[in-house]
Amino acid sequence: MLFARLSSTSLRLHRNLSSLRCAQAVLSPVSALGSRSNSTLTRPAHSPLTTAPKNPQRLNVRAVHNKSADGSHLIKTTLYFTIGDKVGALDDVLANIRKLNISLTRIESRPSKITGAYDFFIDFDAQSKDQVKEVVSGFKAFVHDVNVVTGDKTKDINKSVPWFPRKISDLDTFVDNVTTYGAELDADHPGFHDPVYRARRQEITNIAKNFRHGDSCPNVDYTPQEVATWGVVFNKLQKLYETNACKEFRFVFPLLVQNCGFRDDNIPQIEDVSRFVKDCTGWTIRPVQGLLSSRDFFNAFAFRVFHNTQYIRHHSQPLYTPEPDVCHELLGHVPLYCDPDFADFAQEIGLASLGCSDADLEKLSRIYWYTIEFGLLREGNQLKAYGAGLLSSFGELEYCISSPEPERRPFDPDQAALTPFPITKYQPIYYVAESFKDMKSRVKNYADNLDRPFQVRYNPLTESIEVLDNKDKILKYANSIRSDLSRLTAAMEKVLH
Repeated sequence: MLFARLSSTSLRLHRNLSSLRCAQAVLSPVSALGSRSNSTLTRPAHSPLTTAPKNPQRLNVRAVHNKSADGSHLIKTTLYFTIGDKVGALDDVLANIRKLNISLTRIESRPSKITGAYDFFIDFDAQSKDQVKEVVSGFKAFVHDVNVVTGDKTKDINKSVPWFPRKISDLDTFVDNVTTYGAELDADHPGFHDPVYRARRQEITNIAKNFRHGDSCPNVDYTPQEVATWGVVFNKLQKLYETNACKEFRFVFPLLVQNCGFRDDNIPQIEDVSRFVKDCTGWTIRPVQGLLSSRDFFNAFAFRVFHNTQYIRHHSQPLYTPEPDVCHELLGHVPLYCDPDFADFAQEIGLASLGCSDADLEKLSRIYWYTIEFGLLREGNQLKAYGAGLLSSFGELEYCISSPEPERRPFDPDQAALTPFPITKYQPIYYVAESFKDMKSRVKNYADNLDRPFQVRYNPLTESIEVLDNKDKILKYANSIRSDLSRLTAAMEKVLH
């Protein structure tokens, strides 16, 4: 899919794509579940790339492990480079691509943030680390500032950081990255020995399996038994919210009742909830088959996307679940994504996770645990719950507020990041925040000190991540901020004078 405007460069792109297709290269947008062509662009043995042009361009590389049809490991790699709009530049690049023995899965272009230039993205499946290094080495002949963003653990590719999604549709690559649960159940799950329940789980998870960005999420026709299970949980928790939930949650919950069908005889549909949340804060809800890895789950936060399961716990134990289900997601998580300050805070965790190291990701996971899952807020001289793990557990919702047993500490991301947590019992430690704004500020400061060679920002207009890794991008960003400040100053003069 091509985004570059119809200039001389993009017209040449169309012509060259046609010639590449004649060589059996498949040049199409990559899809998480879409078939990948086995066709390759052949390169004669020992045929080098062309010599560097007079004006070297910029290249970034991203890669993550996949598996081929025969089970062998592939490294999904993205080449990102910028070229100037000059005669012959694009032809040089495409001529070199033809000579590479790689399986292309996508090529696209768009206007660059650098004036008079275009950004290009090329995806291919590398057979090995050596092939990634060979391609990168070849591109160094005509580009500079090679940065490698890779899911591979090798340290011999310069400036390597984990792959992360660049645009919101890249979240489709997470569709099958479920680490546990979903349609598969552990032996100690209440529904493990119930074939009807397991078949029903499979039916519901197929919705998430087939969902893609831009789709409307199909409704689930919940059974009377499933609605009854939801009703038990809903009624039990609703009684505790008035006294134990934070004021932001108490403000939003009646709006969800009014607009999204939150009531004991109805399980809300994700599509209805997502539209309402987006109107409030710009967040959207998308279905997921089961538990994602921390990296995938947090990366989606950067795009203001929350992954939400649609299946429900087993009816035999309505007040217990060993996993996140629709009760935990909709009753515990969703309401606060309608609050602007909380929504901004959650996105900061997502932005911090993009390209961070595994060690930093583990620290972010602990911060997430002690805030979004099990956080407390101070309201005057009282404590209130805002964590989803608390707001969806009637037992711990009371325990976290009234029990003298747990330790309650002032929220400090540096301390929370180093504090281990149990997952099979009530928390022995809770962190108490003063406000969501204060949390956001603290986590933002914490994230700015992560060991990451670049800064990122989310562009809500293009729903994409901009990596601020060179002077031109930083200046463009500064100019956009200056324009916003000018509007703010003008508005203040009109309103306050």
